[in-house]
Amino acid sequence: MSFRSIVRDVRDGFGSLSRRSFDVRLSTHNRGKSQSSVHELNDQPLVIQHSRWASLPPELLRDVIKRLEASETTWPSRKHVVACAAVCRSWREMCQEIVRSPEFCGKLTFPVSLKQPGPRDGTIQCFIKRDKSNLTYHLFLCLSPALLVENGKFLLSAKRNRRTTCTEYVISMDADNISRSSNTYIGKLRSNFLGTKFIIYDTQPPYTGAMVPAPGRSSRRFYSKKVSPKVPSGSYNIAQVTYELNVLGTRGPRRMHCSMHSIPASALDAGGIVPGQPELLPRCLEDSFRSISFSKRIDQSVEFSSSRFSDIVGARDDDDEGKERPLVLRNKAPRWHEQLQCWCLNFRGRVTVASVKNFQLIAATQPPAGAPTPSQPAPPEHDKVILQFGKVGKDMFTMDYRYPLSAFQAFAICLSSFDTKLACE
Repeated sequence: MSFRSIVRDVRDGFGSLSRRSFDVRLSTHNRGKSQSSVHELNDQPLVIQHSRWASLPPELLRDVIKRLEASETTWPSRKHVVACAAVCRSWREMCQEIVRSPEFCGKLTFPVSLKQPGPRDGTIQCFIKRDKSNLTYHLFLCLSPALLVENGKFLLSAKRNRRTTCTEYVISMDADNISRSSNTYIGKLRSNFLGTKFIIYDTQPPYTGAMVPAPGRSSRRFYSKKVSPKVPSGSYNIAQVTYELNVLGTRGPRRMHCSMHSIPASALDAGGIVPGQPELLPRCLEDSFRSISFSKRIDQSVEFSSSRFSDIVGARDDDDEGKERPLVLRNKAPRWHEQLQCWCLNFRGRVTVASVKNFQLIAATQPPAGAPTPSQPAPPEHDKVILQFGKVGKDMFTMDYRYPLSAFQAFAICLSSFDTKLACE
């Protein structure tokens, strides 16, 4: 039996399993809604597969998964890797062993990839579509090098809610059901009254030792629809985005800096890592995948999980000892172009429209105690652009991020740029 025949047979077998225990997938695709599928998915009992594929020899299984991982490198064809991970426990464990995180492979594969750091040796290119009428924002993974495209793989969505004293952006893994009471809710962004300070909240606490500010009155929130038996859904301050006030009202670009409480500054050092990364758990993988399209131009794709990240991350200790200094990012200062009479940054062709919202973030180097000499060059990792965001068309923006930020963190930071900042411009 050829390799493609094996993959086709496995996919067909997985499709028959979907009609038994995951029958909501195809019906969800036809309805175009996903809210009901989440509840049906959670109510379905787990099915133990006893097919011939469950007892496949480990050596052969490893070869199949490796070849599939190497051949299906882009979406939507990469959905076959996701399907294999949900066949049974042995397939899931093999996929977890072979398929690496975005930090090392540069690809978004499983739902947990949205909260794992981006690649070290490159960037993950995405774009954001804004809908002013509905106050919604949708993040897509770029599937082609073209800037103005209508197709892409849906990753995250956000909805802006205006309140009396602040503005709140609810971030969800569902394109339509964007609500804090939904099982697809993974975090939010909240601003102050002036729109100069934004706090990024995650449903999961950061790693042990993170310098997280003291929680407010609503630091923990439970929902009636689903409460994880592992970690209760919460609202944890993982980052703060601050825009400097423009007191004199002078014309010029915005100045911003981000304090990433969930990422230590040592993550950019040689051999540094981002601790406390979420990992896939068995129950999460079996409940994670639905077959609905993310873009109207792409059909029969596999969407990222609608399961909550409270099923993905294990509990962490709340000990405050041994806290590390958080990573601080600042916007890269643009230069004034005399001929064009405007401020310019090198976006390497990824941004084409001038806008005050455009920015590039780099690490704000903070020298250690002692008198540093001006001749000491900054470390290479601190000179790299970690996140860049810019306009390419009406309601179209590009977002490129890399290690140590995750897609969720980068999206939340970019959302802060959409908000009106009368005191900063």
